[in-house]
Amino acid sequence: IIVTLGIANTIFLFAALAFFGFGDPNAVSWGDDLNKWQNDLVDHPWMPMFPALFIFFTVLGFNLLGDALRDALDPRLKD
Repeated sequence: IIVTLGIANTIFLFAALAFFGFGDPNAVSWGDDLNKWQNDLVDHPWMPMFPALFIFFTVLGFNLLGDALRDALDPRLKD
């Protein structure tokens, strides 16, 4: 259960580091995609939305998975 929250945290941290330019330049990252489209916001304002939504839904999915596992496996919650 803690692992799923750690995975979500790692994905978000990896994307944030890549966005700020501290990631591996050879690695493919949604944060790097956000950084590339940052300069073209005037011409293409919808383009950064896609990697941002991918990050959001991936992190949300892992958090919801961890919550569902906790609900299913916690004996104190069973009646």
